[in-house]
Amino acid sequence: MLSGCASWRGQEVAAPTPAKVAADAEKSAQVANAGAQTTTVTKLQKFMWFFSPYRPTIQQGNFVSEEMLAQLKVGQTRDQVKFLLGTPMLTDVFHADRWDYPFSLQRGNGELTTARVSIYFKDDKVERFDGGNLPTEREYIARIAGSTPKPPPPEDEMIEDEKKKKQ
Repeated sequence: MLSGCASWRGQEVAAPTPAKVAADAEKSAQVANAGAQTTTVTKLQKFMWFFSPYRPTIQQGNFVSEEMLAQLKVGQTRDQVKFLLGTPMLTDVFHADRWDYPFSLQRGNGELTTARVSIYFKDDKVERFDGGNLPTEREYIARIAGSTPKPPPPEDEMIEDEKKKKQ
């Protein structure tokens, strides 16, 4: 008996309904706009990387930090957004009033960090923006360096340190 493509003759493959496609697209958009997401590797994967060749860290897209997004305000012009966040990676022909800033950082050890910021315009002014919880610049530098970020010292310690330096 033959199998493969010939076995599909006479059978109809059900196409997904528009409602299912829309629901899947909405679910994907919610996951993508949830902010930065990091996927870590298992102990077995770490062990197996010992036997594999060197893999470089690959960064793609625009890194948008929490500090950069905090400077973005509703009502700013496209030029102001471009000055703050840089040129968008994606400008869709079908959605001219939306700029997307996707970002991914894949470390050589397999750890993957992804983020996405979407800016929506109306009359060439920012109407709203999505981004979720993004890493700070300090956390991003620590992630590249492969270390854990140190929290900034509290204000009282900084004032006491300055007093000691003056004495």
